[in-house]
Amino acid sequence: MSGPLAGLVVADLSRVLAGPLATMTLADLGATVVKVERPGTGDDTRSWGPPWGARSSSYFEGLNRSKYSIALDFADPDDRATARELAARADVVVQNLKLTRFDLDYESVAAANPGVVYCSITGFGADAELPGYDFLVQAVGGLMSITGEAGGEPLKVGVALVDVLTAKDATIGILAALHRRRATGLGDHVQVDLMSSLLGGLVNQASGYLATGVAPGRMGNRHPSIAPYETLRCADGPIAVACGNDRQFARLCAVLGVPGLAADPRFADNPSRVAHREALAGLLEAALAEDAAAVWEERLTAAGVAAGVVRDIGEALSRAADLGLDPVVDGQIRHPVRYGSGSVAAPAPPPALGEHTSRVRAWLAGEADLDHPV
Repeated sequence: MSGPLAGLVVADLSRVLAGPLATMTLADLGATVVKVERPGTGDDTRSWGPPWGARSSSYFEGLNRSKYSIALDFADPDDRATARELAARADVVVQNLKLTRFDLDYESVAAANPGVVYCSITGFGADAELPGYDFLVQAVGGLMSITGEAGGEPLKVGVALVDVLTAKDATIGILAALHRRRATGLGDHVQVDLMSSLLGGLVNQASGYLATGVAPGRMGNRHPSIAPYETLRCADGPIAVACGNDRQFARLCAVLGVPGLAADPRFADNPSRVAHREALAGLLEAALAEDAAAVWEERLTAAGVAAGVVRDIGEALSRAADLGLDPVVDGQIRHPVRYGSGSVAAPAPPPALGEHTSRVRAWLAGEADLDHPV
């Protein structure tokens, strides 16, 4: 299967996470992605280990499947000319570097390639001279202020979530610009930054601040506006319970053998449950203490209550497999989107550094084809 973006050429001039994840998404959808890397060292993430994969760090391999790799030194005139030719031939260019001095900035590339969709990824916007690492943005962008236990230290999320959000925004922006290009023939300069993607991802927490002027704080696993929507202790450990409406709460109480709680004025509707969440949690945990979390998960799920054991990543992958989601394909996490047509490109292994330099040069010279890697 070739994928819905088959025939599109993407020049990936990015490194680390947000850019490579965006271009890998395009590759999963069938685009031909050429990753440009520094000779000798390549993308920074190639050395971010352990753990290690077959050819590089597992970090790099989780972000760079189905790509060609060409090693180019922008300080070398011949390599720089090759990079410019690649950008001139590409439908999409993705970069998170300072490229003006190499004539690889948007204005230079668009002058030679008016139809190019050029995506720039920065930490804090094009005019801010600030480093843009995910951890820093989680701190200064407010995410750490709402992550962690009440009264405890601010904590980062356990994955580079801001980079992931930014990669998704970059992909959305690229696809929208490509759609408009079909009507106009012209490309565009798509600009995303980690700070804006994080602020957009704060959703209800940010809108709550705008509505009240009060900055939300840390609440552990609890939700500021819903109860019960948290982890609760069972006989052997925690279970996550998410009741989004009164009907679900009533079913929860029935399964736990405490149906009277649903009629208690303190818990009869969601605002009341939020106001009395401490008392409610204590009563629910007293009932949950009668059995193991896995037992309660089975009973509650059967009753239509959203509940689940807190799993580690290996257990999560096993659970996804049990659900028929096929989470792993050829040793990689499966592309998350499915199509009724089944048209997602088959994954190819992440490339070795500079593995395809000769092949890409031959394509640029008109001496070879460059289809989606296999």
